[in-house]
Parts: sequence; C-alpha cells; structure tokens
Amino acid sequence: MATLKSYGVRLGESTHQFPLPNRGDNYKRRNAKWRSPQAAVIPNFHLPMRSFEVKNRTSSEDIKSLRLITAIKTPYLPDGRFDLEAYDGLVNMQIENGAEGVIVGGTTGEGQLMSWDEHIMLIGHTVNCFGGSIKVIGNTGSNSTREAIHATEQGFAVGMHAALHINPYYGKTSLEGLVSHFDSVLPMGPTIIYNVPSRTGQDIPPRVINTVAQSPNLAGVKECVGNDRIEQYTDNGIVVWSGNDDQCHDARWSHGATGVISVTSNLIPGLMRELMFGGKNPSLNVKLLPLIEWLFEEPNPIGLNTALAQLGVVRPVFRLPYVPLPLAKRVEFVNLVRQIGRQNFVGEKDVQVLDNDDFILVGRY
Repeated sequence: MATLKSYGVRLGESTHQFPLPNRGDNYKRRNAKWRSPQAAVIPNFHLPMRSFEVKNRTSSEDIKSLRLITAIKTPYLPDGRFDLEAYDGLVNMQIENGAEGVIVGGTTGEGQLMSWDEHIMLIGHTVNCFGGSIKVIGNTGSNSTREAIHATEQGFAVGMHAALHINPYYGKTSLEGLVSHFDSVLPMGPTIIYNVPSRTGQDIPPRVINTVAQSPNLAGVKECVGNDRIEQYTDNGIVVWSGNDDQCHDARWSHGATGVISVTSNLIPGLMRELMFGGKNPSLNVKLLPLIEWLFEEPNPIGLNTALAQLGVVRPVFRLPYVPLPLAKRVEFVNLVRQIGRQNFVGEKDVQVLDNDDFILVGRY
C-alpha cells in the first residue's frame, strides 16, 4: 500500500507541473489559417519499390506471344510443406512438352492456401531453377490492394516475368474501384488480369479492361466469361487467353484468342500444345473433352490433385479443405487415361486407382 500511495503522490505532483494555457494562445489558434500536414499533400508518398534494371526483364510484348501457359500444380510432402522435388519434376515436364509459361500460386496451384512467405518463395524458386527456359507468371493478386501491391513488388524483386491479378473478391468494389485497384499494380511490370466471376462473384466488364488497357504493362486478359467476350476484346486489339479448357480450341481458332491458361496441360501438356499450335483440330478437341469435363466436375483443383496422385507424379497429399474425388471418379480417371493413351500423360508410372486410405489430408502445415 505504501508503494501505491507514494506512486499516487508522485503522479499527483507531476500533473501540477504542466504549464497553464495562455488565453492569448486561444485567440491565435482561432484566427490562424489551417495548414494540412505536409505528408498529406505529397503525391505517391509511398514510392513504388521497383527496379529499372532491364538486363533480365521481360516486356509485355514477350508475354503477349505465349500460346500455352500452364497453371501449375503445387505438390506437398506428408506434413503439408511444399514437395519441391516433385514440383521441379512437374515444371520440367511442362518445359519438355512445349509449355511456354507457368502460373505459380494460382487457384490451381493453391495460392489461396499459402502464406505470402510460401508464395513468394515458390515464385523465386521457379525463377531461379527454370526462368531461363519458361516464363514465370506469379499470382500476386489479392482482394486487398495493399497486399496486391506488396506481393507484386516482392514477386518482381525475385525475378518473376509477369504478374497475374484478379479483381477484389468477396468484399467487392465499384467499377471505379476496380480501375484504381489495377492502376495500383500495373506500373510494376507486365500484368495479366484474370476475370473469373464464378469465383470472385463479380465480372470485370469491358469498360474496365478498356480503361486499364491504356497502360503499356497490360499484357492481356485471362477470360472465363466465354468466347463472345474474348472476340469482343480481340477485335479491339487486346490480347486474351481462354481460361476455360473446354472452350480453348474454339477460342484460339475461331475467336482470336492468343492461347490458353490451362489446368488440363498439367496432365497432357503435349496434346494441349498441339491444340494451341497445330491449327484447327476438332477431332482432338472432342477426344479431350471427356477428360476436361471430368477435371471440373468438382471445383478445381480437386480433380487435378486426384489425377496427378494416381499418375504417381505427386504424393497423394491434400491441404484441406480440398479432398480427393470419390472412388467411382478415381476409377473413371483410369479409364480415361487408357482411352487417350498413357503415353500422352505426364510421368512414367502405371496409372492406378488409389484407395481412400492412400490419401493424406493436412489441416495444419
């Protein structure tokens, strides 16, 4: 109690040491002209963290020429960490079979289940190991403009060739807000804007794309609305990649799309390259449609993760909330592989039907 009392005395004593206000000061404050804080009127107070070193930089024109870009799968070890050995194998198979670019940490690569540290590390790893052989496009988009700016700065700093940006999802914004969001990241480097209303809940309309297309860093659009929208853009000189594997053949050869950003090419990169480079080939397209439909019966990447595990090229490890397809669908995949030809799929092991107990589901990693 003595301590408390002495503290109270000291506190009380200290309060009486503040100088009393001068009445003249009140008059001066009432009549003085208000001035805003200096920082509030400095434009671009937070300057972009970017480099103008061009020796190893990629231009938007380099990205615009890509025909086959694979949204690469991220494989895991049994404890849920990245399996970089398996990942390197997947990327090498893409390079060997003619893919020209990879999306790292996209929806297919489960960027939504990664920490930003994991995300940027994987982009940097991909650049360091494969950046001389394939274009590395990092998914550094976010529904938070602050996060998108920071991740994109880091992605370009570790060497990615281009960024993939989605519109703010869930907490949606206005059309003017979309323009401001994209304008905040476009100055940093080549950018692909990704429109997938089925996931974001909001379409990016042509009005927004036409506005941000004034930036020389807009490489193009990954468009999932359909081929009519793709043709609307290509007629105006905007580069577009189909985001729908089941529509990409017609998008490429009948609606002016540059190519495809593909999920299916994780499994059959050679055939998807043929679909994008070999001219109209409706018979091949029809042959592949059952596999594509199988892949997307459940939300991506559930089907892809199941398929790659059964091909033996990744461990059967799932980060929750993703879980493998049911047994009947796993059997169906084996039959699809046999119909298309095992030699057309990645990996060298025989395809097999995995049991439920073969899969590992990881909630903490």
